[in-house]
Order: sequence, then structure tokens, then C-alpha cells
Amino acid sequence: MNKKRLTWVDATKGFLMILVVIGHYPKHLDFPLLTYIYWFHMPAFFVLSGLFFRPADSNAAMIQSIKKRTMQLMIPYIFFLIIITCFRYAIAFMTGNTDLEWYKHDLLTILFGGRFARGSYGVIWFITTLFFTYILFLLVTRYLNRVNQALFISLCYVLAQLESFYVVNIVGGAVDKASQTIMIPWNLDVVLIAVVYFAIGYYAKEIFLHVRLPLWITCTAIVLMAMRLTWNKELDYHLSMKFIRYSHPILDIVLPMAFLIVIFGFFQFVTKYIRLKALEFIEMHSITIMYLHISVDKFMNDFIEYELLGYTLICLIIPLIISIVMKRFMPYSTLLMGNFRFKNVAKP
Repeated sequence: MNKKRLTWVDATKGFLMILVVIGHYPKHLDFPLLTYIYWFHMPAFFVLSGLFFRPADSNAAMIQSIKKRTMQLMIPYIFFLIIITCFRYAIAFMTGNTDLEWYKHDLLTILFGGRFARGSYGVIWFITTLFFTYILFLLVTRYLNRVNQALFISLCYVLAQLESFYVVNIVGGAVDKASQTIMIPWNLDVVLIAVVYFAIGYYAKEIFLHVRLPLWITCTAIVLMAMRLTWNKELDYHLSMKFIRYSHPILDIVLPMAFLIVIFGFFQFVTKYIRLKALEFIEMHSITIMYLHISVDKFMNDFIEYELLGYTLICLIIPLIISIVMKRFMPYSTLLMGNFRFKNVAKP
């Protein structure tokens, strides 16, 4: 992949990381910004991962790829969970919480992860879901031919829709609580929908990597129409991968992909003429921003009153500063922050 193409990808990832931060804004908004963001921002990361996925051509290569993903995803996962938990427990203890049962229950919830770990751990479901999605797709592309791959991915999508139907329509109520009636750790069941988005990125990579103007215009029209209908309360559609809310078989594919075509096409066009260095910089520190922005908000909002803009700036800038300091001064920061590389495995 040439330098120019990597530039737009990095800028896109930086933009998406800003949306991740905005998506966790804790206050109510009078307009459906968060609804729009949730339509596509998490599917986008799985599609992007699929774009740069490379199948293993041997069992040895497959094992090595799994080792690489473990180093890149799970070591930072454990590291940041320890950092966040130690910080939370220190504050809890200093403020008088000596209830051992509370600490025990809280720790078990963190270890169970996924949609059950809330608050400062609200993003950790994504890492475990991405990790096991990658492994599943690696196995699928290694041992199944193209026809069986398509059949398997289709089956995953059907099962995902059935699970979501159960959560939304049978259990009912608030979707975050309804989804917790399915006791599966690490959001492993969300792999059923995540692998579909991952596969779309892989199989349709040429479409996404070279967005054509007619397709971009068509998708822009779809996006604007959906946004307008939602603004006018004529369309009530929501998507939440974390809480298994993807119960519209058509819109669950059409809207995320339309948004991504619009966003990818936009950044492909802009980066032909200018470098979006601020977004690239955010992407460089995206791991720390992802893990720490919710904790930063929970700590800072005890001292400062801010609305959406202030929240976004604070939750970006403080994790950025922490990330810069950690990368410069912390021993083994390359390993602990997911920048470890195997030299003999091609970068996906």
C-alpha cells in the first residue's frame, strides 16, 4: 500500500477515534448526534481491520499471526485494565470504601468484561471482540473455500440478528440491561456481527480503497436521507454492537457501509492535496485515548463543568499527553502499548 493511501487511512482512524470519544458523552443532547455516530463508528473499525487482513497460507503463519495479534491487542488490554483498576481502587479506598465484597464483585465484573464492564471500562468489549473476530476470520479463510466462507459469514449474520431480536423484542426494556441477560464473557457473541463487517472490509476492499464518485454521491444521498428522517423522528433506527442492538437486517448493513463510503471517499479526496497531521497524530495515540478517555471524564467532571466541546477537548488532550509521556519515559512502552511487531509477518 502506498504512502498516500496510508495517509488517508490514518486520518480516517484519527477522525473515528474522535467519534469514539464523543460517543461516550454522558449528558443528553437535544439532537441525534450520538445516534448518527453509533450507526457506523464501531462497524468502521472492523471494516478497516478487514481491509488490511491477510489470510495465512500455512498453519505456521496462522499461529504466528495469532501471536502477533495477542501482543498487539491483549497485552495493552491487560496493562490498561491494571492501570485503570488500580487508580479506581486507590480513589475508592481513600474515600472510605473498605467493603471487600464490593471489590470482589467489581473485579469479577472486570474480568468477565464485555457489556458487563461499565463506566471506565466501557470500551474494553471492542478489544476482545476484535481479537476473537480476527482469529475466527483467520480460521475461516484458512480452512474454507470461498463458497463456504460466504455461507459461514451469512450464517453468522442470521444468528446475530436472531440474538438481537431476542434481546430487543423478547427480553425488551433498556437494551443495555436486556443484553446482560445473555451471560457470555468478553462480548464473544458480538463476534457474530463483527465478523460480518470484518468480512465486508476484506471482500470489498477494492471498493473501499478506491471510492468512485458515483458511488460516493449515491451513499451521500442515503446518509443524508437517513439523517433527515431521524431528525424529523420519521425513522427510529439504532445500532449498538456492544449491547447487541442490530435488529434490522437491511439497515444494519446499508447504513454503516453508506457512511463508510462517504467518510473514506472524503478522506481519500482531501489527503490527495493536504496532510491531515492532527488526525494522524491522534491515530498514533489512539490506544491510550480509547482506554483512558472515559476515566479522564469521570475524574475531571468532579472539578470542571463542561459541555460537548469541552468534554471532547479534555478527553482527547489529557490522554494524548499521558500517551506521549508514557511512550517517551515508560520502560517497555512499545510492548505495553501495542506497538510490538513481528518482523517476518506482513503488516495487515
